[in-house]
Amino acid sequence: MVRDRFLLVCLGVCVAAGLWGLYWIPQRQLEAAGLTGGWGTIAQYLISTVILLPFAIYYLIKRNQSGFGLIAAGTLMGGGIVCYANSLLLTEVMRTMLLFYLTPFWATLIEIVFLRQRPGWWRILSLPLAIAGAMIVIGRGQTFPMPANVGDWLALSGGAIYAAGAARIQHSKVTNVFPIIFAFFFYGSIVAIIQGMIFANQLGPAPEVARLATMVPWLLALSLFFFIPTNAIISWAPSQISTGLFSILILSELIFGTISAALWANEAFGPREIIGSGCILLAGILEVALAPRQSSQTNIRKAGIENAESGDSQR
Repeated sequence: MVRDRFLLVCLGVCVAAGLWGLYWIPQRQLEAAGLTGGWGTIAQYLISTVILLPFAIYYLIKRNQSGFGLIAAGTLMGGGIVCYANSLLLTEVMRTMLLFYLTPFWATLIEIVFLRQRPGWWRILSLPLAIAGAMIVIGRGQTFPMPANVGDWLALSGGAIYAAGAARIQHSKVTNVFPIIFAFFFYGSIVAIIQGMIFANQLGPAPEVARLATMVPWLLALSLFFFIPTNAIISWAPSQISTGLFSILILSELIFGTISAALWANEAFGPREIIGSGCILLAGILEVALAPRQSSQTNIRKAGIENAESGDSQR
């Protein structure tokens, strides 16, 4: 039972993160309608926050677990993705993705230095495989880029910040989905607005009110059926699995993105993409197959204890 749930969580992360590899499809439509990448990020966070806010207030009154208290976790995870999104405006896409997807390295470093955890021997195999796979898929034969501008540093720091947020959630006492996802969007919105003011020139002109009004139904649909569900799974997963494993599984976005671009955008898909995707896939399989059951059992027991305590307090 425990192992089955552990595998289900891992599968959920792979699918949810992988779906983000398809986000370029609606993103192109939004950009064509006048919503540039920077404003799209702000809209994504704000609309999702507004949708979730009434439920957060209800949770605050009834259950005292609204997500308002998860300041560090929400700011780190939400802010990490904002850094990633805004770095796309300030540097080349390839450089952004290569630097951000050092996340498995940062996650392993955080586990060793700050969490005092010793990763299993299989990490010696899976970590190089994951990073090498990302470089092969994205790098297109180029050497690894050293940070050279603001966008590069945003991408590099975004990956580290995101990994730190995952670690914070893993070791928090909160395992319910809603407080975590609300914190992600609420505090991520604050970071998005602050960075929006800092990089106002790069965001481009705000869309006209009339044009924005025509996009609201699409943005609402994206929030309800894409942003919130996928980020709920991705943000909640670190409370159930290790930070290192999580950081490798989210690389499924690169595999989905590469295949979808080949199918629908006539992008190249040859030996390089196959080898790189295979390395990422093998790294994930190694981590899932060899991950100790004890870590998943600990998290699930923690969830059970918390739910029991919540039930006792309500009674």
